[in-house]
Amino acid sequence: MIEPSLHFTRQEYLDRIDRTRTAMQQAGVDVIIVSDPSNMAWLTGYDGWSFYVHQAVLLGLDGDPVWFGRGQDAQGAFRTCFMHPDNVIGYPDHYVQSTERHPMDYLAARIEERGWASSNIGVEMDNYWFTAASYASLQKHLADANFRDVTALVNWQRAVKSEQELTYMRTAGKLVEKIHARILEKAEPGLRKCDLVADIYDAGLRYDAGLEAGGDYPAIVPLLPSGSDAAAPHLTWDDKPMKSGEGTFFEVAGAYHRYQCPLSRTLFLGKPTQTFLDAEKAVLEGMEAGLEAARAGNLCEDIAHSFFAVLKKYGITKDNRTGYPIGISYPPDWGERTMSLRSGDRTVLRENMTFHFMTGLWMDDWGFEITESIVIRDGAPECLSNVPRKLFVKA
Repeated sequence: MIEPSLHFTRQEYLDRIDRTRTAMQQAGVDVIIVSDPSNMAWLTGYDGWSFYVHQAVLLGLDGDPVWFGRGQDAQGAFRTCFMHPDNVIGYPDHYVQSTERHPMDYLAARIEERGWASSNIGVEMDNYWFTAASYASLQKHLADANFRDVTALVNWQRAVKSEQELTYMRTAGKLVEKIHARILEKAEPGLRKCDLVADIYDAGLRYDAGLEAGGDYPAIVPLLPSGSDAAAPHLTWDDKPMKSGEGTFFEVAGAYHRYQCPLSRTLFLGKPTQTFLDAEKAVLEGMEAGLEAARAGNLCEDIAHSFFAVLKKYGITKDNRTGYPIGISYPPDWGERTMSLRSGDRTVLRENMTFHFMTGLWMDDWGFEITESIVIRDGAPECLSNVPRKLFVKA
């Protein structure tokens, strides 16, 4: 039997499963089909770039979870999941991208074999990896089952991080420090953005003997629009040279064992305009106010209200949320898809929750980002990275 390589103890996985089962019972479901790869990894340890085909973890109210995926990817499950290989189900390859059969047809038969065919079955209806065809197949083959939406049920159990998770996130934070140092070193007028991104990846991935760690791929690629393009928050890069007289924000992340630490800074090449100087002043003051509110017992919206109040004082309107929880993630998103730092979200902040405090401004023809990834504490929050909090300027 292959000995799996685990990043956590078996007991930590069992503790996570216990929390999830409590939530399942509260939701009135007997078994859940978990297709979010972040949730699959969090529950079992499974780690592979296989989420482009149908896969899932089944979790009932007793016993170990069951991994389900493409047959050839079962080898990855043997090597990364904490469960015995008997709890790994691989489906035949003729189910992959077939117009005649669907992988969920195969899964439905396995669910019936386990006596769950007439159960209350929870599915993650609103995520990137569970399709309409998946749901139609399950409904067709499990006609006696009662399906319920458990979108984000597992995500919510991930909100408070363990000490081992925080250790990995701190390592990711050190890696993103290296990325920003490389950006500041290399960026200059005439440098092609594709070449700068090559340096970003090098800094974030190359093994660091001091950290005793090398980086993983981030769940979002580097975002670095310049000039008026920075009004759009999610543009990536091209092969054009950087220009003097333009500001560029860099939204990047360090990643370690799939745990993400995003961090943004803005760099202006040449003499910064008054617009950028004013934005820096407002955002930094607002961030201090938000960080003061970011403590256990307060609400998600308290952070947002504190930040937005400062922006309002400076005549700036930000009409989008100002942060979200982070942790273990796979493409296409490094957020946990539960809470939001915005007005109306009255979720109580708990110690060891982790957030990307996203204080970015995207205006009509410019953009500006200075952000922090934080750990909620009883007092002042812990910042996962130590990068100077300011507008960087380089001639």
